[in-house]
Amino acid sequence: MSSEVFQEIEVLVTESLNPKTANIDSKSTRKILEMINQEDQKVAKRVKKVIPQIAKGVELIVSSLKRGGRLFYIGAGTSGRLGVLDAAECPPTFGTTPKTIQGVIAGGYKTLVKSKEGVEDDFYAGGVDLQKRGLNKDDVIVGIAASKRTPYVLGALKYAKKIGAKTIFLFCNPQSQLKVKPDVVISPVLGPEVISGSTRMKAGTAQKLILNMLSTCTMIKMGKVYKNLMVDLQVRSKKLEERSKRIIMILTGIDYKDAEFYLEKAGGKVKTALVMILAQVNKKEAERRLKESKGFVREALRDR
Repeated sequence: MSSEVFQEIEVLVTESLNPKTANIDSKSTRKILEMINQEDQKVAKRVKKVIPQIAKGVELIVSSLKRGGRLFYIGAGTSGRLGVLDAAECPPTFGTTPKTIQGVIAGGYKTLVKSKEGVEDDFYAGGVDLQKRGLNKDDVIVGIAASKRTPYVLGALKYAKKIGAKTIFLFCNPQSQLKVKPDVVISPVLGPEVISGSTRMKAGTAQKLILNMLSTCTMIKMGKVYKNLMVDLQVRSKKLEERSKRIIMILTGIDYKDAEFYLEKAGGKVKTALVMILAQVNKKEAERRLKESKGFVREALRDR
């Protein structure tokens, strides 16, 4: 390790020693778990403090998607895996295409299941990976790095800025001495980890919470949710088919058999089925209303 990198790491909150767990290796199993749990309880409170910044991130993402852009999560190690996970969950949950929200991890998808040390140190690889995916000025990227210093992520952010894409940087350390100038900075400071430097713990939990917030809030603002139910899910499995019927039943009050009938008549599209039932219109009219309302069920029902 070079002295420069050593100095960078030495001052990171995520690498500092936690005095509350200094003797964790001498504790009983239950006490160890209690100590971990006590530290975990701090995470949601710290995330709450950065909600204004998360909101700015959501607005950037929504603006990008509405003009045909895409969202890219990019990171290394745990950070990269969490980004890939969130991206992978969006198509079945919200009916997005796999290209709309993408996760990019240092070293490629093989590092999802087998860690490969060193790939995060390539500053230029992040930009190359985004270039391969055709990143353009209409897109937005979320760089994820607990430490804020990961070269792979910094390189990706720099490349994105260069071509005019919007940038969000999510990390878990103070904002001082940033090497990049993203459009939005989200930086919950969580204090030292239970095990020094093990950022898959509190930092990883915070990142997961924030990614959930970014994608879920974005999808709500894009009309993918009606009331608090996912109405744009894709019926690609028996479980999702049955969930779709249940959603229709809950929102309309009809029975299982009728829900099955309308879902089939609507071509498997929950939104269409809902508007058909609630507005008492045929499929063609339901589709017209949804098109005019840009996919928002609540707006499509206003003429009722």
